Amino acid sequence: MFIDGAIIAGSANLANLFDLRPGRAIKVGLLAGAPLLAASLYGSRPATAGLAAIPLGAAVALLPEDLAERAMLGDAGANSMGALLGLAASARLSRKARLGVLGVVVGLTAASEKVSFTKVIANNPVLHRIDMIGRRPVPPPAHR
Repeated sequence: MFIDGAIIAGSANLANLFDLRPGRAIKVGLLAGAPLLAASLYGSRPATAGLAAIPLGAAVALLPEDLAERAMLGDAGANSMGALLGLAASARLSRKARLGVLGVVVGLTAASEKVSFTKVIANNPVLHRIDMIGRRPVPPPAHR
């Protein structure tokens, strides 16, 4: 019970930590949630698929508006998406896998206190390219 609660709360917080640029939290949610959805659909517990499908469907629907900066996920949306994906992980995964997820969530949350995810993403060509998919190009700094 403690593990599940910690995964749900930690996932909500972690999703919010990524919600600093248009589309970023949604992309992270989709990358994290897609394997959960696939495992639920094709595994031994298809009834849990809805727990991942609901936040992923909402995220996919909002993604174009978020990327175009006409709407934004915001704190409430990021926290909700993360919490629902945490719930899906708690419902679908074995105890050993849930402990692994909790370790990743705690590790990333702790790392966020010392390291800027935005800087890490900006300095990694692969992560930066994924981050920029669908976003407006960032204008170069003005010359003085």
